[in-house]
Amino acid sequence: MALKSPAPLTEVTADRPAPDKPTVAPLPPPQRMSWKGRLFAVVFVLAIAGITVASVMPKPQPPVEVQAISSRQGTITRIVTAGGKLQAATQVKLSSNITGDLLTLTVKEGDVVKKGQELGTIDPRRYAAQVSQFEAARASAVADVQQAKVQVAQLEAELKRVEKLQAGSIASAAEVEKATSELLAGRARFEAANGRLSQTDASLREARHSFSMTTLTAPIDGVVTKREKQVGERVRGSDFSEDVILIISTLSQMEMKMEVGEQEVVYLKEGQSAEVEVDALPGQKFRAEVVEVARNANVKNAGTEGEVTTFFVRLAMTEKDARALPGMSAQASVFTDTRDDAVVVPIQAVTVRSEKELPGSQAPKPETSVPPAAGGRKAKREPMQKVVFVIEDGVAKIRRVETGLASDTEIEIVTGLAAGERVVEGPYRVLSRELSDGKPVKEQGEESKGERPAG
Repeated sequence: MALKSPAPLTEVTADRPAPDKPTVAPLPPPQRMSWKGRLFAVVFVLAIAGITVASVMPKPQPPVEVQAISSRQGTITRIVTAGGKLQAATQVKLSSNITGDLLTLTVKEGDVVKKGQELGTIDPRRYAAQVSQFEAARASAVADVQQAKVQVAQLEAELKRVEKLQAGSIASAAEVEKATSELLAGRARFEAANGRLSQTDASLREARHSFSMTTLTAPIDGVVTKREKQVGERVRGSDFSEDVILIISTLSQMEMKMEVGEQEVVYLKEGQSAEVEVDALPGQKFRAEVVEVARNANVKNAGTEGEVTTFFVRLAMTEKDARALPGMSAQASVFTDTRDDAVVVPIQAVTVRSEKELPGSQAPKPETSVPPAAGGRKAKREPMQKVVFVIEDGVAKIRRVETGLASDTEIEIVTGLAAGERVVEGPYRVLSRELSDGKPVKEQGEESKGERPAG
């Protein structure tokens, strides 16, 4: 069973009768804002609007801090650099044409030797025996010649006696003919004996030469740079292969053999001056001269993406240093061409940009570029142009340039730049990627205009 709520009670006072309907109190009269309040409201609204507009408007780019340098006019020399090894200008491998045991070897690596100096001996007994054999054969041949000579003299006398008898009608013509024939035969035997003597002499000279080769002598003045054999080893002489005993080099005349790429070798020729730096002798440079540029290429990794083509170049060092030894690593700088009154900037100041990034270019934009050809072939790579960034009124301006000679640190600007202009040379990341035409820049160490002291 639901309970009914009690009816609301109406307060009734004795002095005031209960109203028939509720009453609303009248509004107070409006108050007018003072002029100060109005001014504050206007300023507040304008400030909010200014902040909103400032947040919507694009902010000016802050200047990029760069390194800059002025281009100069002067002399520049093209330098071709390459690495290589030192080697002796003359190197002789001492070997023997005879076979035998090495009995003595009186020098070691590093010894200085003179031409004709005795260095060692090979067992001479076999070759001494051959000399004795051919000396005996020669003595026998000499005896045969003497015997044949005596017989010829006897036959000549016999012929004269028979001719006198024929003149006295005592001897016949047949006897004269017989004496003449015997004389001719005797002379032939004499010539044959002389021939055998000459043959024996030749064999004896060969045996004596072989015997002389048992003594090893220095063929040139130099230094023993390598010893291949030890006493007691067998030396195998051959006319078709060499069995090296010692290597003698002329360290007084050193040279450098280096490999130069195919792009640089076209600038090299005999007689050009150079400087050589030996890794083992830091801080010291040796003058040198190009003496040979190879005409045949040295190709590595042929037929692959890593194919490299180089050419060997020999430099004769005109300065001597006893510390520079064969096999040491070295770096050479060859001075090729020189140009005077050239506009020169540091190499790092020249960078590259695509054609579409240059002002006034008609190249298509990236979104309208031609798609790759059908069949999955790659589109042709966009050509890159050499440029420099010139600072004008605090703004980087891009310039297309043509370059010429290049040294280790500088490069010649043929067209596109005048001497004395400020160009950006770094940092590398900013110059190669971030910097663009019209971008504000600030040189490193340069104070902003608002921070510069007065006066």
